Amino acid sequence: MIHAQFAPEARAALAAAAVAAKTERDLSWQEIADAAGLSVAFVTAAVLGQHALPKESAEAVGALLGLDDDAVRLLQTIPTRGSIPGGIPTDPTIYRFYEMLQVYGTTLKALVHEEFGDGIISAINFKLDVKKVADPEGGERAVITLDGKYLPTKPF
Repeated sequence: MIHAQFAPEARAALAAAAVAAKTERDLSWQEIADAAGLSVAFVTAAVLGQHALPKESAEAVGALLGLDDDAVRLLQTIPTRGSIPGGIPTDPTIYRFYEMLQVYGTTLKALVHEEFGDGIISAINFKLDVKKVADPEGGERAVITLDGKYLPTKPF
């Protein structure tokens, strides 16, 4: 049976325990994703409390991290989503994404609507990829791909 959570506290506690186990075992997110058989972005989000894992993936992640049966079951529940409490984020990395949306949010909205019409980009039917590439001017650059299904607004 599919179960949904009422509040995020249980998944937040599980996320903290899972990250501690990941650190203790010196595992990468990619290694955990490989065990789960799913993308690194999806598995990372799931372990951090933002998605439910399929049973087989939850069991594999649980075994790799040494989680108990209750934790494995919890990894399979539909979470209460949202990982940033109210207000402006204070973590510098998360804040920069907030800043990017403050600067480019209206531009993205205008370009999406001009290209597709009235609607939204789904965060449910969605893919995320993060890559490190060399910067021609020296150093490194982050390439972040947000790939969501377009859902048009439907009059009713």
